[in-house]
Amino acid sequence: MLACVVNLSEGRLSDVIAALAATAGDHCLDVHTDADHHRSVFWLAGPSVQDAARALTTAAVHTLSLTDHDGVHPRIGVVDVVPFVPVDAGSTMFDAIGARDAFAIWAGSTLELPCFLYGPNRTLPDIRKTAFDPAVPDTGPRDPHPTAGAAAVGARAPLVAYNLWLTNADLAQAKVVAAGLRSPDVRALGLQVGDHVQVSCNLVNPLRVGPAKVYDDVARRVPVNRAELVGLIGRDVLTAIPERRWTELDLDEAKTVEACLFEAGLGGSTAG
Repeated sequence: MLACVVNLSEGRLSDVIAALAATAGDHCLDVHTDADHHRSVFWLAGPSVQDAARALTTAAVHTLSLTDHDGVHPRIGVVDVVPFVPVDAGSTMFDAIGARDAFAIWAGSTLELPCFLYGPNRTLPDIRKTAFDPAVPDTGPRDPHPTAGAAAVGARAPLVAYNLWLTNADLAQAKVVAAGLRSPDVRALGLQVGDHVQVSCNLVNPLRVGPAKVYDDVARRVPVNRAELVGLIGRDVLTAIPERRWTELDLDEAKTVEACLFEAGLGGSTAG
């Protein structure tokens, strides 16, 4: 089974976000919304996940616009990131790459949405740095869609999106902390989020560098106010962390991919 973790550039209009989620039906396992990032992360999975991702993308392109968008999170489009992710033993990276390529061809031709591909040979940060200058889209028009911009469509292994809110720190400190975290296993940004600052991370190899290690690495540098899991986490990553720390780290069995798949009737289990 594949998951598709669609990141949309809308995090403030709850009725719009709910309507977008409804287009994916039962395949939408979780929606995480942030008004300051002005972004929502839709966790989709199931046997028809490609159809669900296409329905959500179509609605977003027709509903949202970058022309008056602001937010602290980097973005290249209203359908900013569309990664396909193998989430069980029945799916592989080969399957994810096939789904990625099919989705990008469809979005480029049907929606006239330029798509940049990422995966084993190019990273998402590479796309953010080079989209349209000098890189050209892999599918779709060569220029940005007038209201929807472009999409980064990927194939990747499961990761953990994780935010750490800092106490009594400023943006300069958050950026220094984020820079100190970066490695092949961690991508990190220091961001101003309202009146507070945040270190926003993607843990791209969470079994090697997971939430507990990142939390502790940051806490050694500056006080941490709170942690925030964005979306879902694999049970294998969760159970590698002592249960006594789950609340502190904003983790819970109910936030695992497996528990949400079980709840949706799509497989998984409720037990570790």
